[in-house]
Parts: sequence; structure tokens; C-alpha cells
Amino acid sequence: MTEDIAIIGMACRVPGAADPDTLWRNLFAGVDPIRRYSDEELRAAGVEESLLRDPQLVRTVGHLDGIADFDAEFFGYPADEAARLDPQHRLLLETAWSAFEDAGYDPASCPDTGVFASVSPSWYEHYRLAGAWPGAHSVGTATDHAAARVSYALGLSGPSLAVQSACSSSLVAVCLAAQNLADFRCDLALAGAAAIPYPARLAADDGLVSLSGRCRTFDADADGSVFGSGAGVVLLKRLADALDDGDAVHAVIRGWAVNNDGDRPDYRTPSGNGQAAVVLEALRAAEIDAVSYVEAHGSGTLLGDALEVDALDRAFRLAGIPGCLLGSVKPAIGHLDGASGVVGLIKSALVARHGTVPPTAHFRRPNPHLPLSSGGFTVTTEPVDLAAPRRVGVSSFGLGGTNAHVILEQPPPLPRPSAAPSPHLLVLSARTPRALAQTAARLREHLDREPDLPLADVAFTLATGRRAWPCRQFEIVADRSSAAQPAESPELANLGRQWAEGGTPDWSAVFAPGRRRVWLPTYPFDRTRHWAKGVPVLPG
Repeated sequence: MTEDIAIIGMACRVPGAADPDTLWRNLFAGVDPIRRYSDEELRAAGVEESLLRDPQLVRTVGHLDGIADFDAEFFGYPADEAARLDPQHRLLLETAWSAFEDAGYDPASCPDTGVFASVSPSWYEHYRLAGAWPGAHSVGTATDHAAARVSYALGLSGPSLAVQSACSSSLVAVCLAAQNLADFRCDLALAGAAAIPYPARLAADDGLVSLSGRCRTFDADADGSVFGSGAGVVLLKRLADALDDGDAVHAVIRGWAVNNDGDRPDYRTPSGNGQAAVVLEALRAAEIDAVSYVEAHGSGTLLGDALEVDALDRAFRLAGIPGCLLGSVKPAIGHLDGASGVVGLIKSALVARHGTVPPTAHFRRPNPHLPLSSGGFTVTTEPVDLAAPRRVGVSSFGLGGTNAHVILEQPPPLPRPSAAPSPHLLVLSARTPRALAQTAARLREHLDREPDLPLADVAFTLATGRRAWPCRQFEIVADRSSAAQPAESPELANLGRQWAEGGTPDWSAVFAPGRRRVWLPTYPFDRTRHWAKGVPVLPG
């Protein structure tokens, strides 16, 4: 049996959603962030005129707002250096920080953290260095440096590895992170990826890119993927340690596996045998007897989808496990290249945690070549509630044959926190006054949406799980009737004033043992435009 690994922090920025909670709501609301670019927009983004005249040009992508923007000052980058940095690295940095904050930790307090990360090949670097001496200004911007840049920026000294296996990169990174934790190579591990692809692709005869501009996973009209920009990062910890430390747990990783298809007729063609083998290995490592749902790789090609379901059917039969529900996040947001696997994992962790499977976008009638009914598999078209224990499989397969599969389980029940006397001291800080005001507003909105959050745990997480920035404020609030309701407490007021004046209060005097971390809004970055001259950029 493998060591159980807890997902204690998650962050993503994907088409239509700046965080996992928004992504989750969008999946049920049917929000469609897939956008068709006009010829004028593509010209402005540097797409050649000859390409615009090609009938195979796909103008539809999963659009991500603000790829030219970055909070350079937050990470200590001068403006000129920030403009030279690949926007994928910038997106990865911000998402990694948010994953720490989601977990309720300041990276400075967790130096023994491993980083396993990926970015896609950089078209930005190609444009920026056009005509320059090879290697000019490119130190630390290549794909090799994705993980090391995060480790450097956040002060993390655990294993730091760039992971490059095409579309499966980020889920392979999750598997490597889990294994390093199980082997006690580090105490925490970040895993994820960022991808910003070129804004236009040709739908070649291999069927990988959808000429219709829609990813229809498992559908009879599937004709390939729509690609998009985005990032996702998870923060992992050994489950036993997470429970001891009072961490909130999104989901538990019970088993994982990575392999390669090996020899096959064509390098670009996936192997059902390799996929079946990796799923079977992960199922056996997890030592489970049932799976509720599988988040499929779901490339949206007739051949790829049929191979994937057939491989699942064979693996489940060999493991003695009945079929289950199937779905994929790709139709809803686009194929995010190397980041697609971790975003599928984030969606799956939310499925395991909340107990509901969202519908699969754009699925109307099944691909007739899918062995669905014979294997007991069903593609979700409506929200479906799952019975406990909720176990979810996640697949990601890379061009070149590197496959990964992860088995998740719902988080374990946690003891109810002991009652804490009111009132409570809520401390907030940020680098700028604007960010501080946004932090306060987002906290109030979050508390309105989550009326069951114990205020004592909110106060504990804010005080011990956030970095203390120069701009500070505090509130003393009564119990949950209103988090904005002021309360009187001379002792807490003295601690609050000490905090606001730049001091470091003794929080042990405020928080009794046994308080738990809770999920709260992450830092609202002050993003401004940082874009190299001569590099085209899409609007937004």
C-alpha cells in the first residue's frame, strides 16, 4: 500500500475562472469561456497572413484574460526583467503562491518543500529574441527552469524538478511529488504547470485540433481538442502529518502510477495497452474495490476517446471493479496542454470533496465506438450525486506515450473544533492599500458564502497562515451573526494595534491548541502590464 497523500492547497487560473471555486461553479452553470478570435485580433497577435487564409486554421481557443499582466513588485522583479520573463513562468509563480495561501501556509515557514512543475515551449521567447544572439537574456526562462524559478522565488529548498512529458506533464508532476513525500524526501510538495499556447493552430489530418472549434469528448461528432491557456498547482502533504497539523484536506491521493506506451506503430498514436496498464497499476496501489467517477484525459478525438474507454474497461475488469461515471473538464475550458492534468485533478478533488459530478459540456450522443454499456461506464450529462466512499480516478496521457493515473478519495471526517469564546481578532495585511482593501472585501464575501466556518479558525488561519505585509488592518468581531459586526475587547484591541503598527504579537496567547486551518481567499495580486516590446499579444 502506498502512503496516503493529502491535497491541502489548490489554485488555478483557467479560461473563465481565476480560482477553483469559480471553476466549480462554472461547470454547473454551463459558462462557456471558449472564444473565437477575429482576423484582426489574430493579425495584431502576430499571426501570419498566409496562415489566416488557410481553411484549416482554428481561430477558437480557451481564452485567458490578462496574460500580459503580472504583479512584478510582489515577487521582487524590476519592470524590465519582468517583461523578459516568459508569461508562463509568471503565471506559474502567482498560482504557486496562491496554492500555499489556500492551504493556510506562508512559504517562508515551509522551506522543506519540493517543487515539480512544467511549462510549455515558449512562443513568447521566440518572438522576443528574434534576431538576437541565441541565448541573449534567456537565462532562467526555458522550460528546464520552471520548477527552479518557483523554488527560488518562494525560498523552497526541497527537490525541484522540471517535468516535461507533453500533455501529461502536470499529472506526472503530481505523481512525482506524491512519491517524494512517501519517500520522506520533503515534507510538502508543490505540483503543477502553466501553459500559454500560440493563439492559432492548424487542424491537421491527425485530428488533434478541432476544426469545428468545440471539444466534444466521447461524442459522436468529436473532431479534436480546442486548446487554451491556464495554470494549476496543488500543495501536497502526507495525510498523517496534515491531520496532526490541523490542515484542511480537499481530497486524499490513494494511489498513482506513471508509464510509457513503449513501442507502437506511430509515435503520435496512443496505445490502449499502455493506458490500461497505468490505470490498473494505480488501482492496485490504491487497494480499493470501487471507483465512483473517472476524470478522463478526454482529448475529443474519435480514436483517442475509443482507445481510452476501452483501456479503462480492460483495467477495471482486471481489477475486479465495476464501471463508473465518466467526464472531462476539457470541453468546458479547452485543452490546457501540460497544465490539463492538474486542472483535471483539481476538478476531481472538488468532486470527491463535494460529492457531485458536474455535467460534461457539449456531449450529446456517444461515439458509437465507445464500449460504454458493456463496461458499465456512463458519460455525465447532468449533475450526479455520489454515494460514499467517493473515489475518483484521473487520467492524463502525453503525446509520446507517457501516461499517468491518480486515484483520489474524499477527505476523511475531521473532529468538530472546540467552541471558542467570542469575540475574535481578524488581522489582514497586503503590500499595497488597494490590495488590502480587496483582501478585506473578498474575506467578507467569502464569510457570507460560508456561514458555517468557525470564526476562531478563520482568525487562526489569518494570523498564522499569511505573511505579514506592511499595509495592515484588524477587526474585532462577534460571533457568526455578522462577521463585520464590531465587538469590544480591550485585550484583543491591544494585540490588534500592536499588529497594525508592525509588531509581531504572541498568537499563542490568543489561540488555544486544536485550532484548524480553513480555506480563505488568497492574495489579490496587483497586476500591471509587463510585456516585451515587439511581442504581439491578444486583447484581454
